Amino acid sequence: MIVPHLSDEGGVDVAFLKRFRQFLLGEIRRGRKFIVVTGGGRTARVYQKAASQISKVSSDDLDWVGIAGTKLNAQFLLSVFRTEVYPQVIDHKPSPKELQAIKKSRKNLYIVSGWYPGQSTDFEAVYLAQEFGASEVINASNIAFAYDKDPKKYKDAKPIREISWREYRKLIPQKWTPGLSTPIDPVTARLAEKTGLQVKILKGSDLKNFKKAIEGKEFTGTIIS
Repeated sequence: MIVPHLSDEGGVDVAFLKRFRQFLLGEIRRGRKFIVVTGGGRTARVYQKAASQISKVSSDDLDWVGIAGTKLNAQFLLSVFRTEVYPQVIDHKPSPKELQAIKKSRKNLYIVSGWYPGQSTDFEAVYLAQEFGASEVINASNIAFAYDKDPKKYKDAKPIREISWREYRKLIPQKWTPGLSTPIDPVTARLAEKTGLQVKILKGSDLKNFKKAIEGKEFTGTIIS
């Protein structure tokens, strides 16, 4: 289960995505199965910020703008992996019948977008990990660790190597807001704690480190469990 790093400040990170595609295909040939959940990334943030500057926009509307960004990223990835991937983006919470059909598709790669307001795409990753019987989610973003406080605001912020869900939830806001910048949002953190799921946070552009995390080896990043 992966939430991938997709873009850089210049737009789509083409160089990284070429490497990411080859990396993922190699892991699939080794018999691994992946559900890739796309975030909205910079695209979503740009539009959310613009909407807020133009008028008083509701939280739900900002969420829907963000979700649209995830759908664009998901459709993009679907086209990149077209011959290997389940043929449709999973863009809503599957019904039991739909989930059964997805599992029976015999594909080893699924692409998922955001679903509903009130949560980040981390929620979809944790929810589907539970449904597919996975034991962990890898959150591959633009940060190498979770920190004890926002490193953008505090120079003395310390990286966290390992932490419990209970302690992690004390460090983040208790409520979701659109565009919330935390490694794992509060809604998802509650679900992960309830289901006993482990999340690994790492910098998505470092594929060697990524591979270590997938293989259960020691890696550079944060473990929340």
